[in-house]
Amino acid sequence: MTKTLLLLPLLAALCMAGGAARADGLSDLKAALEHGSKATPVKGRIEARVVRRLGEGASAVETTGRANIQVSDGAGGLALSYGEGLLAQVRAEQSARAKDPDIKTPTLHTLGELGTGEVLSLLSAAPRILRSLEKAHFKSERAATHNGKPARLLSFDIPIETLSKRDRKYAKRLDSVYEIWIGPDGTPLASRKRQTVWGRAFVVITFEATTEEYSTYGLVDGRLVALRIDSHDKAEGMGERDETKSVKTLQVQS
Repeated sequence: MTKTLLLLPLLAALCMAGGAARADGLSDLKAALEHGSKATPVKGRIEARVVRRLGEGASAVETTGRANIQVSDGAGGLALSYGEGLLAQVRAEQSARAKDPDIKTPTLHTLGELGTGEVLSLLSAAPRILRSLEKAHFKSERAATHNGKPARLLSFDIPIETLSKRDRKYAKRLDSVYEIWIGPDGTPLASRKRQTVWGRAFVVITFEATTEEYSTYGLVDGRLVALRIDSHDKAEGMGERDETKSVKTLQVQS
């Protein structure tokens, strides 16, 4: 028997062990997400800061807005509460825009980042991560650290099939990476997603769009929430540039 043949059982065992090690983190993550999907009541304050920049150079227009709302999610359903000061600002911007359609309305734009879907991303983080994993392709697991503590970093590829059929008509290439830091028991600590799409429309129009998002998580009575979501979106095409940076934070209240 040759040396190569003698090594085959050992190599097979190592491959199986390596596969099991790679699968452990993913299995732990999915188990933790199922546990973290608990509908335990939660309430708190969500604050958003949004900076949007349209155009380039001296002609670029930049708008910065802030807004905060009170939220609660429990047996009675999801409830959003807007302070009177915020509502007064909204009314003022609506009146100003009625007189001048080109006027800046930073509060209205910021509240656009605090719709039901965005609020649920903060209050119900586990279902959102599970949806992201549905079509993601697991790549690797490696030892890492998060905030100076031992962690495991899981990496995924996201295929172009995650785009809608309409978007795939114009998208020529998609680069997308999804990473999740998990603790010893599989609980998500943080995640990072980066997606860039290159495409063409009407033969001569090319475009490029990039979305980056970094989130940190925490547990509230067994319910996984996102404590902070940092997003950076930018798109270029037809000689135009649109860039938005946003930070949304959740302060949980007892």
